[in-house]
This record gives sequence, structure tokens and C-alpha cells, in this order.
Amino acid sequence: MTDKELLELAANAAGCSYSQVEDIWNPLTDDGDALRLAVKLNIVVWECAQYNRAMAFVRHGSASGEYWELVGEDPCAATRRAIVKAAAEIGKQNAGK
Repeated sequence: MTDKELLELAANAAGCSYSQVEDIWNPLTDDGDALRLAVKLNIVVWECAQYNRAMAFVRHGSASGEYWELVGEDPCAATRRAIVKAAAEIGKQNAGK
């Protein structure tokens, strides 16, 4: 899935269309946007140093689960991406309603 597709689905999960926020909102690159998205969607986040991964956990219907991202050199980027991946799954579920 492309970054744009992830962001479109995450925006859907947050209750807005991506076209409304495209130029001012990017939780893949902005820590504040990612944190607000996690809080709004009740996504639990942590870094698992043992596995060198960031993880976002969500309970939301069929989107329930753990979304992992390899940390690499930037644990913040991995954490943001894990949040957006979890939000995108919620967005997919919402789109099906």
C-alpha cells in the first residue's frame, strides 16, 4: 500500500476525507499528527526494543490487532507508520459500512 493510500484510509478513520487535510496533515511525518490520530482512535503504541520494532495495537472490529513496523534508524518514524497502519485498517473497515 502506498503512503497516500495509507493516509487516505487513516483520514477516513479519523472522520474526514484526505482531500480536506492533504496539505496540512501527515501523521507519517509529523509526530503531533500521529499522536492525535492515535488518541482519537484509541490506538495503544509502544516500541519493542527486544524485536527492534514499533507496534500499534487497536481493538476496532475486524481492524483489531497489532501493527508492527521495523525501527531501523528512526524509532519515531517507525512508530508513526505503525499508528498510520493501524488507523488505515480502521479506515478500511469504516469504508465497508
